[in-house]
Amino acid sequence: MSISRKSVLFVYNSDSGLFNTLTDIAHKIFAPGTYSCAMCAITHGYFAVRPEWQEFLESLDADCRFMHRDEFAERYPGTAVALPAVFIDDQVGGITQCLDAETIQHCRTMSDIKVQLRAHCID
Repeated sequence: MSISRKSVLFVYNSDSGLFNTLTDIAHKIFAPGTYSCAMCAITHGYFAVRPEWQEFLESLDADCRFMHRDEFAERYPGTAVALPAVFIDDQVGGITQCLDAETIQHCRTMSDIKVQLRAHCID
């Protein structure tokens, strides 16, 4: 019997697609204090994932998946939660929230979000 790795689903409070990505970049540059995705603001620069975040994700004993809110709404139509959020995915279609939007909003640094993930999502 094999033991499967934990699967963690990160859901950003932004929509997918090129236009939305460009809009997000502009928003981060010109009005960063009002940007709607606290998780993205911490984990991504203007154009790419921050190297420290990528290294952290690679160090986890978990499979990490990422979705934008439009993709999440399509895949999990009955799940109405404030975003951004992080979920544990049971890999058979069910998810359990382990970090909510309010907790992520209170994270001010990369270190803060790592601590929250380790405490609530990754054992």
